[in-house]
Amino acid sequence: MKFIIIIFLMAVSATSFSQEKKPRARDIGIPFDGTPGKYNAITDVAGVEVGHTTLIEGSGKLEKGKGPVRTGVTAIFPAGKKYAPVFANWHMLNGNGDMTGTHWITESGFLETPILITNTSSVGTVRDAALKWMDEHKYYDTTQGLFWYSYPVVAETWDGILNDINGFHVKPGHVWQAMEKASSGFVEEGAVGGGTGMICLGFKGGIGTASRVIDKKLGGYTVGVLVQSNFGVKSQLTIAGVPVGKELADTLNIKIYEEPSANSKTEWSEQGSIIVVVATDAPLLPHQLKRIAQRVSLGIGKVGGIGGNGSGDIFIAFSTANKNSFSRTKETTATIFSNDQMGALFNATIQATEEAIVNALVAGTTTKGINNNTVYGLPHDAVIKILKKYNRVK
Repeated sequence: MKFIIIIFLMAVSATSFSQEKKPRARDIGIPFDGTPGKYNAITDVAGVEVGHTTLIEGSGKLEKGKGPVRTGVTAIFPAGKKYAPVFANWHMLNGNGDMTGTHWITESGFLETPILITNTSSVGTVRDAALKWMDEHKYYDTTQGLFWYSYPVVAETWDGILNDINGFHVKPGHVWQAMEKASSGFVEEGAVGGGTGMICLGFKGGIGTASRVIDKKLGGYTVGVLVQSNFGVKSQLTIAGVPVGKELADTLNIKIYEEPSANSKTEWSEQGSIIVVVATDAPLLPHQLKRIAQRVSLGIGKVGGIGGNGSGDIFIAFSTANKNSFSRTKETTATIFSNDQMGALFNATIQATEEAIVNALVAGTTTKGINNNTVYGLPHDAVIKILKKYNRVK
């Protein structure tokens, strides 16, 4: 018991380390299309809750099993901490990654569990801990009697440049903390939760979120996106249609990476991934949510992503509408959004994905990890100067 308490307290301390409110892309003047919701976050979709556990410990040389530690867990509840299956579907742009539980989502059309995101080596631990949380909290349909099974949805990206990834520092207590802390409203971004050790388009990446509200004539529905961004190289970075990464390559005083054993001007090859969660309150069926998930790729493309060979780009989309459509014992009905009006939701998904990724970059701060590998935060002033050069901002 003493060991469990120590783990829990360490997670609390590490989480509080990152809770200052960071600037967002709009705060520094980056322009975007579309109308965001109140929080400009996935939690603008009513019922959605997000929680993080952030683990930051140690410095210097890598000692497997000891650190340095730069990792964590992010939990997303589609409809709060209660069993409320929602229509869902998923899509893969490039498959060098993992998202558990997707086979049953394809087969059944429903998402029945929370979604958790962590690092590549911790998927098993997180899955098992989430299953135990659901069991002990009776997160299932009690009308089933003694029969219950679940396939937790757990996704990952690789943080091994900054984190002792094979030290397996994410423990069940950390997973539970992220799930218990999940709430609506403001969502922390940047180097938090599963995004703590992630790198995106040459700079410090991590968790980002954004939302869009479509025209009232089409229902005024909300699309919210959360990303764990860990993909791409600096030369690909595009912001507001401007080749920011290429411009920064010509700026000698802008540092990207420092690695003791390599030339600091050499970019690591693309070997990351991106996980994207899309939520909406529009009444979409699973085949329509598949179409929504596919549009995430276009949002990634707007910031320069190409779905590289070493990248795991996996997306899941769900709808919180049609709340009474799930039943194991009787026929139900569902409201269906018009296919001819889906363009508005496609556009909202693309716009929110783009902004969520840029928000992750803007929130990222310079981080030093294993072997003093250093990844620098996006230089805000330099980015705005470049956007001005291209007449994207005044």
